[in-house]
Amino acid sequence: MAEKPTVAFYWCASCGGCEEAVVDVAHGILDIVNAVNIGFWPVALDFKKGDVEDVPDGFYAATFINGAIRNSEQEEMVKLLRKKSGLVFALGACAHLGGIPSLANLTSKEEILEYVYRRSPSTENAQNTYPAKVYRDAAIKLELPEFFDRVYPLNQIIDVDYYIPGCAPPSELVADVFMKILKGELPKKGAVLSPNKSLCSSCFLNDTKPEKLLIKELKRPHLTVIDPDKCFLLQGLVCMGPATRTGCNERCIHGGMPCRGCFGPLDGVLDQGLSMLSALGSILDFTPEQEKELDGVIGKIGDPAGTFYRFSLGASIFYRQDGKRGGE
Repeated sequence: MAEKPTVAFYWCASCGGCEEAVVDVAHGILDIVNAVNIGFWPVALDFKKGDVEDVPDGFYAATFINGAIRNSEQEEMVKLLRKKSGLVFALGACAHLGGIPSLANLTSKEEILEYVYRRSPSTENAQNTYPAKVYRDAAIKLELPEFFDRVYPLNQIIDVDYYIPGCAPPSELVADVFMKILKGELPKKGAVLSPNKSLCSSCFLNDTKPEKLLIKELKRPHLTVIDPDKCFLLQGLVCMGPATRTGCNERCIHGGMPCRGCFGPLDGVLDQGLSMLSALGSILDFTPEQEKELDGVIGKIGDPAGTFYRFSLGASIFYRQDGKRGGE
């Protein structure tokens, strides 16, 4: 009998929902556990960095890393896991595209630390304590991970073989990826493991759109009575469906809310936010003479970065970094 492959899991800068997505495979997790050995999963079992250092290079058949890279400890661990792994999967939107943590790239490290440790309404810091990378007290020396200037998607730090999109990825998608690994049915390296079609193509509200969709106003969801049975774009709500790949089972749409874009862009699209802005521009029904009116409509979006780049700012053409961390 062939020896079972060994897999690893690691959690970087994210909320932990991707770890839950693995657990949420439910009874199917038993089939997976029976088919593989868990060689490293510190959030669930008692593993340490030394356990990874002690195994030979390529020991893990597959490693699933969720979360963006925010500090030096995460960078060190993912580089180590890359060395020890045959395949590396970016699990979830934060590892895939930077995710919500990468919205921090709109400000500086110094501004973030200043607010958190000194200026936030809930902070009590009478001694004006501020984190330092190295702390010395007599014979004691303590070192903290370095807090980077920006947040990085996983592929800006290490080579990534496959991407499992979503915030969080649907558990059935995670289970399907495991089955593809075990059966040797993975596609070409670099693939995003969900259909290369827009969410609109699979949305059950697609039939409610007219042949030519044109709108005169934009609305914010919390200020709108949403009709769950009508295309959200038709209602003037920014739905990221035209610029987002499908495979999520339209969870947000079924929940009565527009798509927020967590599955990322289709293959070949360089910037998800610009793709959505292009789509939006094609349906806004204004003439060049109505430019002032259009400005007022666009202004109602309120938070353009959070709307168009909620999950993908770290991978956008404005904030992308090619090559190693540190060189633009």
